[in-house]
Amino acid sequence: MIVTEFYNGSGLGNQLFNYVMTRVLALDKGFAFGVMHPEKFKGGNLMKLDFGLPVVGGSSPHEGAPPTILPNGIEHYYCEKRVNRPDGTDIRSYDNELTNILDNTKIDGLFQGEKYFEHHKEKIREWLKVETVIPTWHTCIINFRGGEYVGVRELFLTKNYWDNAVAHMLHIHSDMRFQVVTDDIKTAKKFFPNFDISHNLKSDYSTIQSAEFLIVSNSSFAFFPAWLNINVKCIIAPKYWARHNVSDGYWACGYNIVKGWLYQNRYGVLQSYEQCVGELQQYENKK
Repeated sequence: MIVTEFYNGSGLGNQLFNYVMTRVLALDKGFAFGVMHPEKFKGGNLMKLDFGLPVVGGSSPHEGAPPTILPNGIEHYYCEKRVNRPDGTDIRSYDNELTNILDNTKIDGLFQGEKYFEHHKEKIREWLKVETVIPTWHTCIINFRGGEYVGVRELFLTKNYWDNAVAHMLHIHSDMRFQVVTDDIKTAKKFFPNFDISHNLKSDYSTIQSAEFLIVSNSSFAFFPAWLNINVKCIIAPKYWARHNVSDGYWACGYNIVKGWLYQNRYGVLQSYEQCVGELQQYENKK
């Protein structure tokens, strides 16, 4: 069995990455799967997950720390390899050792690269099934992240990012309407005083998964609804992801580049997946 754990300190997006990674590894290996503390799942009113077999026991000194006691029947622990820049920024990319995972292992990590699980995309769509909504004609959904990002120079996207992305969408349709979904209505109103704004986890997630046009923040919340969206025609995301504001060429993390998405740099220029991957390879080759 492969197991993971849901933590109180993890957002819905991070929980879903761990859940999907656990199920995909188990499926590929022919193992069972399970989730420690499924009661901590933050999307219970949004989707009904299959948590696999019950996981009993296990403890750690604090959330996310390596376990001091493994759950009953679990013999191994594996944490996705982290790679740090000198300033401590996490720039990890794909951990190839995960393909050699042993049976009866607990895993922890971020697991935010689509290469880990894209071969089971249709199955994941069923696992994370939500109620769909009918997309509104020529409407772009903006996924604005505020909250604890506000005031963090490296993370909090500037008004310039949002204004440039909106301008790109207006080039597609001059009559494009915009709707904002957010965790922080107060801050969002300062950025988008003329747009409709909502804050409801269930409807916001479903709206992102149904939208034809998306502008997303550097938050894990929007990944799965955007990635699983079958209606979407254009997705704009921040280049360098969690270090959009400060990077000189690195990505945080290295695998946060998604096929088919457009990435906007600090000057408002859009680049394709292929361009971003090529630039990152050149940057890493120079080190």
